[in-house]
Amino acid sequence: MPHRLRALGVLLALICFPVAAAGQPPPPPPGPPPGSNGALRVFLDCPRCDFDFLRREVTFINYVRDRKDAELHVLVTTQSTGSGGTEYTLNYIGLGRFAGTDATLRYSSLGTDTQDESRRGFAQVFQLGLMRYVAETPLAGEIQIGQRRPPPGRPPQAAEAAEDPWNFWIFRISASGDYRSEERNTRKAIRVSGSANRTTEAWKFGFSSNLNYNDSRYVLSDGETYVNVTRNYSNSGQIVKSLTDHWSAAVRGGWSRSTYYNQDLDASAFAGIEYNIFPYAESSTRELTFQYLAGVDRVRYEEETIFDKMEETLYRHTLDTALSLRQPWGTSYVSLEFQQYLHDLSKNSLQFDWSLNVRLFRGFSFDVDGNISRIKDQLYLVKGEASDEEVLLLRRQLGTAYRYEVGFGITYQFGSIFNNVVNPRF
Repeated sequence: MPHRLRALGVLLALICFPVAAAGQPPPPPPGPPPGSNGALRVFLDCPRCDFDFLRREVTFINYVRDRKDAELHVLVTTQSTGSGGTEYTLNYIGLGRFAGTDATLRYSSLGTDTQDESRRGFAQVFQLGLMRYVAETPLAGEIQIGQRRPPPGRPPQAAEAAEDPWNFWIFRISASGDYRSEERNTRKAIRVSGSANRTTEAWKFGFSSNLNYNDSRYVLSDGETYVNVTRNYSNSGQIVKSLTDHWSAAVRGGWSRSTYYNQDLDASAFAGIEYNIFPYAESSTRELTFQYLAGVDRVRYEEETIFDKMEETLYRHTLDTALSLRQPWGTSYVSLEFQQYLHDLSKNSLQFDWSLNVRLFRGFSFDVDGNISRIKDQLYLVKGEASDEEVLLLRRQLGTAYRYEVGFGITYQFGSIFNNVVNPRF
């Protein structure tokens, strides 16, 4: 009998324990870290943002230095617009309790905007995107939402598209120069450039001109004066037609002169197509493109080349593939370009470019970039050996079978997770 009573007691305990446990209130969610005042913790991932300005203007959030400490990751990507301005795409990525609560907003600055106008416009859109997240924080009751008021006597109106007298054309002209003199050398330089661009969803037009003139004079140890004059100019144009969400077609051409490349005149005309694996609408975050161009160059040289040419007509084609990604873990870009002359298929070049920036773990990021080229198409090289002065002053391109460069770096930060304070003293 005692054994039966003991078994019955154990059975009752097993039945009642889950009921009692279910009746207990769930443990409270982890509170905000010390010093956070309950404000939304935001990791702003924006290389082109004015952080000091934003920390002064947008004060109802906590800026953190590492994504792992954030409740919201704001990933900002940029693209140039047809007006010469910048389109900012703000991707709001919820983390922790906001996981799955994502949003995307866009802000476009004009090419004529000052830096202050651009950063204030960005700050306005940045704050609008934060509202849905801030509404669930203890500071929600302290936020005041304003409404733009119309001029006196005018009722509120919906925005309407303004008529554009320039029909989307943007023109830019610039000129600069400098002069420097020391006891044994002088240098003067002149730079002039101009461009005209028109960008719509269906068409893209771009034309540009550049002129660079440099005159350097050096007094050598024997008293002689060495004069180094370089002149370079270029004129180019391109017309692109949007065919579908993935396909585009283009024609481009131009003419140029370069003392460095031994070209008195290089006139070219090309046509080609491009395919993007991803829709072009996603180009601010990811692109994988394949581009093919074919055309002709008419070249007149300043000096006789190593192939005994003073002028020639060259047919060539290029194939270029490029992958560009901007994601929460970092950014990456790789491209591979192959160029070949059709009159002699052995005259070709292959170039591989890359850059990578990755956040590997809390506070630690790694970046690397560089390029490698195999070169077998230097048809413009001057016949004969270059002088010591031409080599040292980079006056002309030298023959080479390859070219490469690489750079890398690491960054590690630790300490306080907050980054709210601005102090510009000294």
